[in-house]
Amino acid sequence: MSKHTRLPAAEHKRQLKLQRETGKAVTDFNMIEQGDRIMVCLSGGKDSYVLLDFLLHLKAVAPIDFELVAVNLDQKQPGFPETVLPDYLSELGVPFRIVEEDTYSIVKEKIPAGQTTCGLCSRLRRGILYRTADELGATKIALGHHADDLLETLLLNLFHGGSIKTMPAKLHADNGRNVVIRPLAYCRESDIAAHAAVKAYPIIPCTLCGSQPNLQRQNMKALLADWERSDPSRIASMMSAIRNVKPSHLLDKTLYDFDANARTQSPALDSIETTTDANLLNSEPTVLHQYDVLEHGSFRRTDAVTES
Repeated sequence: MSKHTRLPAAEHKRQLKLQRETGKAVTDFNMIEQGDRIMVCLSGGKDSYVLLDFLLHLKAVAPIDFELVAVNLDQKQPGFPETVLPDYLSELGVPFRIVEEDTYSIVKEKIPAGQTTCGLCSRLRRGILYRTADELGATKIALGHHADDLLETLLLNLFHGGSIKTMPAKLHADNGRNVVIRPLAYCRESDIAAHAAVKAYPIIPCTLCGSQPNLQRQNMKALLADWERSDPSRIASMMSAIRNVKPSHLLDKTLYDFDANARTQSPALDSIETTTDANLLNSEPTVLHQYDVLEHGSFRRTDAVTES
């Protein structure tokens, strides 16, 4: 579908919903600030196309200026259509870089047949993307993970990792330089898939991950789908839960001092909180966390007076 084609009413409503959810995630976590240069990781899958689409929308309507540069990592998977993304991005007029690294051969060599490749593949990708962000002078790295990814990761860690954690909406990398953001954190995969189908993005399948039907993540995805069929409110409750954590009602003594009945003041937590508070206090008046997201996905200052 051409970017100028008007969507049917129902599809337009879904697009507005997704834009509003993206804007809310961006403002809730102060993901984008004045002067940011955001590296948008574009894999060729539906999620990354929608991510770029909505970040372009934010760039057009947000009350701050920031840059976008799309980056695709060509991992040299057999049959990868090398011209699809350059043609698409050139038509949009979006600056881009194609990074060619044969991680496919490394993964196939190192991982025995029948074992999952995701762990090694993701580590290799992460290192390359961090390096590329440094080369581009990017202040943020945007990834296309959505709400379902967050919930699947929560269940994976709960059932198989022995921890209660998921993908953060905003992550300061261990290297101290890179900041990863996930603007689609509030968006459901079903809405993203429906929107992508209507927009007819030139989807590029991953032949490495797609060939692994027995991944535990697929089991978590099926579990969530079954829960949603039986009780749709359950997923909404889970999304609320990961934003409403009560350390005093868990068993982690590094987070809560049960004798003193107070939250533990660990150096690691103090460091994170100090950084966050400083970011909020020192931000310019035009950062997005000082704005409300309106129904149509644009912004209004939180101190704005509505005329009667």
